Amino acid sequence: MNRVSLLLMVAVMASALYLVRTQYESRSLTTEMDRATQEARRLETENDRLDVERRAQATPLRVEKLAREQLRMRTITPAITHYATVGGAAATSPAEVRP
Repeated sequence: MNRVSLLLMVAVMASALYLVRTQYESRSLTTEMDRATQEARRLETENDRLDVERRAQATPLRVEKLAREQLRMRTITPAITHYATVGGAAATSPAEVRP
């Protein structure tokens, strides 16, 4: 009977140690999953914030202001429009051009 009792005691101890180990791993994985979920939420919030900032930066009024100030662009008017001519033949029509 002693051998059977000893064998059962070893089996119970091994089973208890295995149970403790699996519970520890389960808690570790749960903690890691919570951290990953929290990081995903943080990244999603950051992405939303950057998307709002991008939309705010690309408004037509802001783009026009930057074009005027930084690129020194101005709105087009007939007074400042220059027309390009080919070979100095500005007044000739396509019918008058001979090969």
